[in-house]
Amino acid sequence: MEHPSCPLPDPNFSVTLPAVLTETSVSITDYGAQADGWSPATEAINRAIEDVHAQGGGRVVIPPGLWRTGPIVLRSRVTLHVEAGALVLFSRRFDDYPLIPTYFEGEDAVRCQSPISGEHLEDVAITGGGIFDGGGDAWRPVKKSKTTAGQWAALIRSGGVLSDDGAIWWPTEGAKQGASVLQALRASGRQMTDLDALTSIRAFLRPNLVSLRHCRRILIDGPTFQNSPAWCLHPWQCQDVTIRHVTVRNPWYAQNGDGLDIDSCQRVYVGESTFDVGDDAICLKSGRIPQRCPPTAQVWIQHCTVFHGHGGVVIGSEMSGGVHDVYVEHCVFSGTDRGIRLKSRPGRGGAVERVTFQGIRMHDIAQEAVVIDLHYDDGASEDGRQENLPVFRDIDIREVSVAGARFAVRIDGLEGAPVSRIRLSQVTANTHEGVRLRHAHAVTIAQSRFRVADGPWLTADACQNVRLEESVQEGSENPIVAPAEHRH
Repeated sequence: MEHPSCPLPDPNFSVTLPAVLTETSVSITDYGAQADGWSPATEAINRAIEDVHAQGGGRVVIPPGLWRTGPIVLRSRVTLHVEAGALVLFSRRFDDYPLIPTYFEGEDAVRCQSPISGEHLEDVAITGGGIFDGGGDAWRPVKKSKTTAGQWAALIRSGGVLSDDGAIWWPTEGAKQGASVLQALRASGRQMTDLDALTSIRAFLRPNLVSLRHCRRILIDGPTFQNSPAWCLHPWQCQDVTIRHVTVRNPWYAQNGDGLDIDSCQRVYVGESTFDVGDDAICLKSGRIPQRCPPTAQVWIQHCTVFHGHGGVVIGSEMSGGVHDVYVEHCVFSGTDRGIRLKSRPGRGGAVERVTFQGIRMHDIAQEAVVIDLHYDDGASEDGRQENLPVFRDIDIREVSVAGARFAVRIDGLEGAPVSRIRLSQVTANTHEGVRLRHAHAVTIAQSRFRVADGPWLTADACQNVRLEESVQEGSENPIVAPAEHRH
């Protein structure tokens, strides 16, 4: 798929669409599926996919109706087309999801098979105007702090168990005990891929709704994906990924309810899509282990809208393989916790570089409109913390408007790895506090206007070469404040 020219470092950026055949088209009703909302359609859907794949490729259609199914396994050269008016409800029975060896954040792991999955595929698509519902509320823990009194009471009445301190509701005892069982398994020296040892905590090993691994030429165009057990859309180590015209919905309290996690992928286009989720909305990652995790690179995101989410477009915090050559343009973030969010911590290593944000509009942001934070979850233990410092550099943020946020910009680097070569230009922000810089070198703020309710619009601590070019604070005479040795 050729895109118009854009200011990516590589002007020849393009994403190849899958060569999906359409001559062969079958309906899941041809295989006995019934749209009554309770008869399992799992066998019919997967048999249709296998048959079409065996015929060289084509389309499997899920027509309008209420369909109940277990895991769907995609195959190469097959389009799964869910028509408008179709609601696909994935089973809430944990036993329907086999435990499989896999990777999580680049490390060996065991998780339940995803409701929709595919591995080592080529030319695969999910299209149409229907809805996939992952049944995630049967899997996810819920924090009391994220619910109203009425919602919390209803959860307790529904069953499940509470954590020892009463602050977290778990769907089952096995889910509650999951973390301690995993810790004991590690301590015993047994492999983390020991499926028998983990059967009792199946409900803790929540799957992502859509998991595509080692695939090439992927198209996801049109459907709504909602209520995922964990992350919603997760391409991992894939190439030539196109995601457009999708809607991704998770409850705002959904634990690990990310919308889209682009993980160690190359050549990715995301456009004209809407996200309203319980964690980071559009996230770029590359795992915890550089030797195992290729970088995420050549990513173009445009014309997306994010409502609730911990961040609108996010990079990190797993980025040990690196993230580079990213262009994000003409997106709207309304009501997110943060807007542009870049995060990592010591011990992760890797580099985030050559990243551009342009034409971003934000409203009602709870924390920072723009944040680059190298202290994310800094209390967590991680090997090689001082040797493997992350690098964030060559980041261009321009034509950004913010109407309401706690901070306009907060950049917090590391003493041994300052954030460097950052340019903020044509930024207009009406926020509670202004720009806060720490351990940031070669920062330029150009042709920008800030209106802040509290304190100076700019502070800089342990910074070098901070340049201001035609940037002002409006509506106040508060001066720029920084330690004398850091003023420029």
